[in-house]
Amino acid sequence: MANHKSAEKRARQGEKRRMRNASAKARVKTSVKAVLNSIEEKDSEKSRDILLDTTKIIDKAAARGIFHKKTAARKISRLTKKVNALE
Repeated sequence: MANHKSAEKRARQGEKRRMRNASAKARVKTSVKAVLNSIEEKDSEKSRDILLDTTKIIDKAAARGIFHKKTAARKISRLTKKVNALE
């Protein structure tokens, strides 16, 4: 446990960041699942719309440093490939 005042503050800041990051990662996972579910339903229109929203969510997470930019690009690329395969 932190003994110094500055270390206690860093612990509080780290906890806030951890909670924020966990929330953002959960949001990304939920939106990715929505895209995959729409792909399973073979609905290309719905899949495209959800993919656009998901892409924005993933890009925002990468911009905030929650995901590495190449990880975000890989996730978007794989989802886009799957949506394009519907047509």
